[in-house]
Amino acid sequence: MILDQLILTKSNAKEASYKEVKSSEKPIRSIVKALSWRFIGTLDTLIVSYVFTGKIGVATSIASIDFVTKMILYFFHERIWNYIGWGK
Repeated sequence: MILDQLILTKSNAKEASYKEVKSSEKPIRSIVKALSWRFIGTLDTLIVSYVFTGKIGVATSIASIDFVTKMILYFFHERIWNYIGWGK
């Protein structure tokens, strides 16, 4: 269902698909939120990794892997929480 929402090109088809899943936000919003949060988180990881290792190359490698894996996890975490009615 998420891929359908991202791939559909007709605006009314997008809207119908979005309404069918009864989500509180569109997938593109989750993607932008994931990217912005991961930018902040990656800077944190880079700094902490550098402080502990003293090597910018190692810190950059750690931060790069962290960026990709946690962005993907965050996106799916957000999408799953959109289906949970608790607290809405």
